[in-house]
Amino acid sequence: MPYYSEELVEEVRSANDIVDVISGYVRLQKKGSTYFGLCPFHNEKTPSFSVSPGKQMYYCFGCGAGGNVLTFLMQYENYTFPEAMEALADRAGIELPKQEMSQKARQEADKRARILEINKIAAKYFYAQLRMEQGNIGMEYFKKRELTSETMTKFGLGYSNKFSDDLYQYLHKQGYEDDILKDSGLVTIDERRGGHDKFWNRVMFPIMDANNRVIGFGGRVMGEGEPKYLNSPETMIFDKSRNLYGLNIARTTRRPYMLLCEGYMDVIALHQAGFDNAVASLGTAFTPGHANLLKRYTKEVYCTFDSDGAGIKAALRAIPILKEAGLTAKIVNMKPYKDPDEFIKALGPEEYQKRIDNAQNSFMFEIQVMEQNYNLKDPESKTAFYNAIADKILEFEEQLERENYMQAVAEKYQMGFENFRKLVMHRGTRGGITKEPRTLKSGINEKNKKEDGMKQSQKLMLTWLIEEPGLFEIIKPYIGPEDFTEELYREAAKLVFKQYEEGKLNPAKIISMFTEEEQQKEIAGLFNARLKEVTTQSDKEKALKETIIRVKKNSMDYRSKHLDPTDMAGLQKLVADKKNMEKLQKLEICIFPPNKDKI
Repeated sequence: MPYYSEELVEEVRSANDIVDVISGYVRLQKKGSTYFGLCPFHNEKTPSFSVSPGKQMYYCFGCGAGGNVLTFLMQYENYTFPEAMEALADRAGIELPKQEMSQKARQEADKRARILEINKIAAKYFYAQLRMEQGNIGMEYFKKRELTSETMTKFGLGYSNKFSDDLYQYLHKQGYEDDILKDSGLVTIDERRGGHDKFWNRVMFPIMDANNRVIGFGGRVMGEGEPKYLNSPETMIFDKSRNLYGLNIARTTRRPYMLLCEGYMDVIALHQAGFDNAVASLGTAFTPGHANLLKRYTKEVYCTFDSDGAGIKAALRAIPILKEAGLTAKIVNMKPYKDPDEFIKALGPEEYQKRIDNAQNSFMFEIQVMEQNYNLKDPESKTAFYNAIADKILEFEEQLERENYMQAVAEKYQMGFENFRKLVMHRGTRGGITKEPRTLKSGINEKNKKEDGMKQSQKLMLTWLIEEPGLFEIIKPYIGPEDFTEELYREAAKLVFKQYEEGKLNPAKIISMFTEEEQQKEIAGLFNARLKEVTTQSDKEKALKETIIRVKKNSMDYRSKHLDPTDMAGLQKLVADKKNMEKLQKLEICIFPPNKDKI
């Protein structure tokens, strides 16, 4: 592991029961030996997120998210591995020794800490500059925007003065070298100009993470200059797609929803007006990472974007992302004003609250925007519009939801409900949308049959070995780790076989041995493969035998194709495997006990 020994990682992981930890985030219900709930990583109506106390793993059969308790915190809380370790160690009352860090890991951790330190010093420096004579231009700008001194203090607002190497010189005197200053994103180093500041002659907005640590900055230029708004580049502590401006304050709001804005000033103006639940993306388009971040704190998001064309486009982009994350999206109408800041200055907080109370359903907003592309006085264009609405309604998976939206649309556009319903059903049947997906005997839907069948067989083999340790003695004469032709599967198989030989199968520990998040997710999938339609004991045993044969035959074919003609040992192994295959064909397998959970 990059930071802690394998033994310590396992001590912390095993001290935190995965069901107990995940129950704090997801409502789980026990079914057989496994717990199920709605997946926190994608939007679903039917629970496909499983948590296995036996394996100490979670796996979503819908989106494929999976791992152990450490992986869960890293995915859900956006923690780094050390942060997940610290959280779980603290939860279990385990003290993490500092000396466990490798030299490289210590250097990375030190570097991260130093960049956070530099950002904190820079924030204090900008804050002080705003309140000095050279910061008058910035102070005048904020006063013109009607910000109080309390608000400016609350958000740590500052100013970077007109000298383009001012902060660089200050930080240099504090003992920070060029390399670390460059990595902080606050300074640019080049041969011709030397060190110079990323931000100068700008009012400054410190960007904080959910734990109130300064991770970056936004700056608005004073006077003429491009770009008008400038943000810190991404660094090892600053990921624009996983942080939101104002969330450090908004996360503690008592309001049951979040207000999603476009700009920093909108967030600040709303907070000053008493709406402490406002956040904004950081100079970038709204992403699934932002939506998942919001999902930790709320179930409803009110988009309060600019009322111009760009704001409408931003809302249309955000709506499907919010829905995909399982969040309800509504649209706050700012007209005739451009944005929340302008609206509140003109009409006050009470009127803004009324706009929130009357916020538009996101689907009806999308229909309203679509309507502008059609001439409803022209019969042909009007028909095309109704067809487009029908197609959009068919995007809803549940019949009840489709019915509700058909009713709402029919009322809004004064259509007969039954006629409109027939139109929706006609277009759905014609496009094959309302038909039930055909399920193959294997239990895999045709639309999901993207995965190679051999990969699935190898996954099933590993899942069965984990769930039925008695299989090892049966398959050992025929199957070994070398028979798994996918590299990652082979690595996992080596660890599974090794654990069996040592008498301690522990799939959750195996996940911790892989450092990449994608690898951990794939390993979790290897230990959670299923054949949905196979239920009886004899069917299970037949499927097992077929799987062993497929895996072995594939292994032999693979080795035959890649065999060096001079490799006599390899050739002899293939001959021996062929004879073994004949024995395997005649083998009767009796391993799965009756009434076992589905495999």
